[in-house]
Amino acid sequence: MSVNPTVPASHQRLLVTGGAGFIGANFCHYWLQQHPDSSLIVLDALSYAGNRHSLADLEALAGFRFVQGDINDTDLVMAILREHAIDTLVHFAAESHVDRSIHDPDAFIRANILGTHSLLRAARAVWLDGPRGPIPHRFHHISTDEVYGTLGPADPPFTENTPYAPNSPYAASKAAADHLVRSYQHTYGLRTTTSNCSNNYGPFHFPEKLIPLVIVNILHSRPLPIYGDGRQIRDWLYVEDHCRGIEWILRKGQEGESYNIGGRNEWANIDIVQLICARLDAAFAQDPGLAQRFPAAAPAQGQPSASLIHHVQDRPGHDRRYAINADKIARTLGFTPHTDFATGITRTIRWYLDHPAWWQGVMDGSYQQWLDTQYGAV
Repeated sequence: MSVNPTVPASHQRLLVTGGAGFIGANFCHYWLQQHPDSSLIVLDALSYAGNRHSLADLEALAGFRFVQGDINDTDLVMAILREHAIDTLVHFAAESHVDRSIHDPDAFIRANILGTHSLLRAARAVWLDGPRGPIPHRFHHISTDEVYGTLGPADPPFTENTPYAPNSPYAASKAAADHLVRSYQHTYGLRTTTSNCSNNYGPFHFPEKLIPLVIVNILHSRPLPIYGDGRQIRDWLYVEDHCRGIEWILRKGQEGESYNIGGRNEWANIDIVQLICARLDAAFAQDPGLAQRFPAAAPAQGQPSASLIHHVQDRPGHDRRYAINADKIARTLGFTPHTDFATGITRTIRWYLDHPAWWQGVMDGSYQQWLDTQYGAV
């Protein structure tokens, strides 16, 4: 097992964009737990998938601060970089749901392409062209395996050298952002790194995505919609492992390089759904208290969770298979995931069972009421 790298002084003051989103929030928790002396500023617009409640446990920490704002506000980003002497920008902020990109691609162009360019402009202005420049810095960009397109059943997994072939407006917008980051490294000398990750799962995952959607729908005895035959294959990465991988790239990664972070864990969607059904049925059988807490749940009513599975028409351009070859980050940085899927999915199901107030607040609008009470209307 590898040992966590030491935190260099050049990565002590972070700006995390999209830090109220799923992976961003997990990264903030992970980073401040591992590096309590660091300063971490979150910039998030609190759009539909941004949930400040996910950061509630960090609000009292001296090194944490939340700023509500849009990454397309370049002046705001420059002000934050200057005021807080930021030396590291970790860029999570993005529109990320493929279905939404099919119905409203404009939002993805604005957030993922124009927003990334706004951040790059701000970073260049402060870190390279400012009166004290050049300042030691790192701009780390979070991307996705979807930029590589789709794989056939026998195709080898994506490597960092796989040609880009995005098949959805979401994937195309992330590919464009990746190219912009690369261009600022090569043209202006901005010190950048990029990571392309496989599908993440774990706590704080917005309930429109597959794994949390299945869990929450079972607890409400709602249909479990499966696109087509459900044999689409994804590589699943536990979110804490992803956060640790980003940490290793910031500590040891070579500037100008891209790193694939994968879970080495391919599953067909239908098999994931059936696994969650079986795990929840077993949990309810072992703990009678769950039926009292979630009386509407299928297993609480004596109904197998798998009976809720409902196949629907496949979405346009649905990629058949993603798989990540993560040999580069293992070979050059010594990073490998720690969490096997059996452990990770158990932790994830348990988190949703233990935190109904979080996902209920996201779904019924009470999160906004909580936000207004805690921080005033936003």
